[in-house]
Amino acid sequence: MTKFARVLLAVCAVASLDAQVTFDRILHNDKEPQNWLTYGGTMGQRYSTLDQINAGNVDGLQMKWAFQARSLERFESTPLVVDGMMYVTQMPNDVVALDAATGEVKWVRTYRPATDTKVCCGRVNRGLAILGNTLYMGTIDAHLLAIDARTGTILWNKEVAKAAAGYSLMHAPLIVKDKVIVGTAGGEYGIRGFIAAFDAATGNEAWRFYTIPGPGEPGNETWPGDTWMHGGASVWVTGSYDPASNLTYWGIGNPGDDYNGDRRPGDNLYSDSVVALDADTGKLKWYFQFTPHDLWDFDSTQVPVLADINWTGKDGRTQPRKVLMFANRNGFYYTLDRVSGEYLVGKAFTKVTWATGLDEKGRPMRVKDAEPTVEGSKGQEKNGSNWFPPAYSPRTGLFYVPVWENIDIVYTKRDDNYEEGKFFAGGGRRFSVSLAVNAHKPEDKGNAVIRAIDPHTGEKKWDYTMKDVTNSGLLTTASDLIFVGSREGYFGALDATNGKLLWKTTVGGEVSMGPMTYAVNGKQYVAFSAAGSLFVYSLK
Repeated sequence: MTKFARVLLAVCAVASLDAQVTFDRILHNDKEPQNWLTYGGTMGQRYSTLDQINAGNVDGLQMKWAFQARSLERFESTPLVVDGMMYVTQMPNDVVALDAATGEVKWVRTYRPATDTKVCCGRVNRGLAILGNTLYMGTIDAHLLAIDARTGTILWNKEVAKAAAGYSLMHAPLIVKDKVIVGTAGGEYGIRGFIAAFDAATGNEAWRFYTIPGPGEPGNETWPGDTWMHGGASVWVTGSYDPASNLTYWGIGNPGDDYNGDRRPGDNLYSDSVVALDADTGKLKWYFQFTPHDLWDFDSTQVPVLADINWTGKDGRTQPRKVLMFANRNGFYYTLDRVSGEYLVGKAFTKVTWATGLDEKGRPMRVKDAEPTVEGSKGQEKNGSNWFPPAYSPRTGLFYVPVWENIDIVYTKRDDNYEEGKFFAGGGRRFSVSLAVNAHKPEDKGNAVIRAIDPHTGEKKWDYTMKDVTNSGLLTTASDLIFVGSREGYFGALDATNGKLLWKTTVGGEVSMGPMTYAVNGKQYVAFSAAGSLFVYSLK
């Protein structure tokens, strides 16, 4: 491409930022609920004010159209909908534009990742971001693309990190003002994770925050020797943004080697933490570490869910408080003050066997014999919650999360030496039950529940018990519905106030994404994927 062509594309990109989806629209997506403008909705809550579909008519939902992806990978992408157009990724890195009312394909942009790409857990992509008339997508070979939403033309393509070393981008980017923010996956390959912001018009890097501090930086002392260079702490789920404080929040993955901590004694900051960064500079404002010196590949990559709730302090006074809610993979639920990072509430939301509880500062009190061994040991009876996005309803005041339960896991450790581009896990894990669809024997107990949690106390309010585990995220609406799918191939709706099943349909494949809802011409739709297909339902 000539220099003139590059300049012309940059000028066109700048002009497009003044059109269609402004940042103000993104901040106030709740005022136009017919559109779904970000991966997690406003404040990462996955809450929609649409209420046409409700408890009284939800059993009348019918499939209106479906899109069959040309991929056998898991369909984990949450679509965006903008003024009647839907944009979704099909694995590994194609972008598809569809008529949101009919499913008609408008254009497809194919991107072929580098052949030396390394991914640990599937060639997946979880979605897009949009600003102006430009879509943004991270790729599994660690590139960030800007794509014209009207034509599918690639406007710019920036290499974020080296794919051959194990770096990749798997989550939907986050738009903040005029920047596109992404984090790098690849912890199982010994990367040094980071979060970076790029100018939305040009793709030039604006700032970078390393999730493992280097020499001379606070926190580097928690990594002895040169272990910080290959300590993982990856990012593979989208963060959140609070405009009032101008902070962006990101969950950070596990340290490496995953299951063997002998060479990395210490807390291993900022692995297994949530970090709050200044959105303009990338400077760390505060952090909270959920699992210091993680030995079980717990990660902390769930979506940080933000809300303003009435909070009763130690002085007995009740007043609004800005909080961050986090149901961690380590089995504990947390409510934090999102301005200061203060620990407010912590409570196990599933049976925890690797720790006896949390101390007054929220630090886990560990069980020594739960650590991985060469022979294998049971470190945590079940897996808590994983990347699949939770939801929060301002109407009910409850936090909703999919939970795996009754699944024994045996952890083993071994000595691995770092070699660029090679797996660097220091051990492994095996489940006591098969997690394949319909593979359970009668004596197996592994299953999932959808659990409602009171963020003021961490107490469970209700459960909906499923027959199998699930990789489905959740969606809640102003009509007090919760939408969720399963690995068995079901998709359904629950009553958000009590967990009662209101409607269920069979879709023939695993639901493994965060559902979303939108409206076109006054009709509300619900979209979700199962196996390799995207399904869209509405009332008659």
